[in-house]
Amino acid sequence: MAGSDTTRDLRTKETSTARPPLWTVDFRLFFAARTTSLLGDAMLPVAITAAVLKAGYGASGVGYALAALVAPFAALIIFGGVLSDRIGARLLMIVSDTTRLFFQAVLALLFLLGTPALWQILVLLALVGAGSAIFQPGVASITPRIARDVQKANATLRISESVTGVIGPSLAGLLLVVSSPATVVALDALTYGVSGACLLLLRSVPMRPAGRGGVTFRADLVEGWREFRSRTWLWNVIVVFMLWQLVGGGPTMTLGNSTLVTDYGASTFGLVMSSLGAGSVLGGIVAIRLRPRYPLRAGALSMILWTLMPLGVALGLPAPLIAGCYAVSGVGLAFWVVMFHTSVQTHVPQDVLGRVHAYDAAGSLVMKPVGQAVAGPLAVVAGTVPLLFVSASMALVTCALLLSIPAVRGLRRADGVQSS
Repeated sequence: MAGSDTTRDLRTKETSTARPPLWTVDFRLFFAARTTSLLGDAMLPVAITAAVLKAGYGASGVGYALAALVAPFAALIIFGGVLSDRIGARLLMIVSDTTRLFFQAVLALLFLLGTPALWQILVLLALVGAGSAIFQPGVASITPRIARDVQKANATLRISESVTGVIGPSLAGLLLVVSSPATVVALDALTYGVSGACLLLLRSVPMRPAGRGGVTFRADLVEGWREFRSRTWLWNVIVVFMLWQLVGGGPTMTLGNSTLVTDYGASTFGLVMSSLGAGSVLGGIVAIRLRPRYPLRAGALSMILWTLMPLGVALGLPAPLIAGCYAVSGVGLAFWVVMFHTSVQTHVPQDVLGRVHAYDAAGSLVMKPVGQAVAGPLAVVAGTVPLLFVSASMALVTCALLLSIPAVRGLRRADGVQSS
């Protein structure tokens, strides 16, 4: 009997070692910070759209406002990565939340007091976007510090991102029914306050990194690029995804979304986007359970599922089937994102992780607006349906290109991710 108890204790100990707990106090705080921050990010475009339209600036004003919010993020995220490694990811994220809370509160106050000038709106939104640029690199840096099971942590955070991506716009729309756009902008600003407070309470992540011995900002920037470039698998993935964003992801967002609204109606578009979010949640759950030995190889294969998103619209399928296509695509894309982020966070040294993540994020995003912008003019010449078929085929090309690169398909799972 004693031998049986000893065996049971040993098995319990081995299981505990193999599957370390995820929901520590610090991970709960970080999860709360990330979730509230993502909720604010998802609510903001809806709130800003309503506020700008109410101010009388029309659709052009909305376009300028949303561009002012996004452009600084793409332009400054690399510098945010350098700052994250230099002064500390946690400190920089708290500073980001504080500044975004302040500038967005000022914007809400201007809307409450009257009609602000368009330039005032654009400047304040650009400052909020800049705050997001210095926040994002810290997500990659902090996750492996607070979670021994990095893949499970990334999958859980991906689920949170998917859920807030669905709930945030709906919540903003509901609040707009019962209150003014200015009030929604103000309430949205408070989400950054909650995020900053949770990050302030973290204990396992130091506020400041160890001293860097007088290393210059430029030297840090160059070192980050050198670390990024030295990993063949990493920069090859980014190059492939730049092509995918240009020919696949970007055009599908422009042409697919436009077709859904014009041919099926706004309610169907909302249903389809909710299905995409639900699929992303399921993809995150799959990524928690499925732990491949070669994560990028498995992630590349999952990208095949994304083909269904533009294909369903191009074929003119009934709305429920299109929603199903978007859900399946969400599974594949979410699984890829978890595999890729986990690979970066477990193969790149902690002291350069913020900079390397910033370079890969900038590279992944840079071609997306180009693909979105050129899709409309090209559709006038070539037609929407043919371009959607091209975008669908791009997922297959992306998978083939990734699998053809030995460094990508041969990258093995690193420490911190247990196999199933």
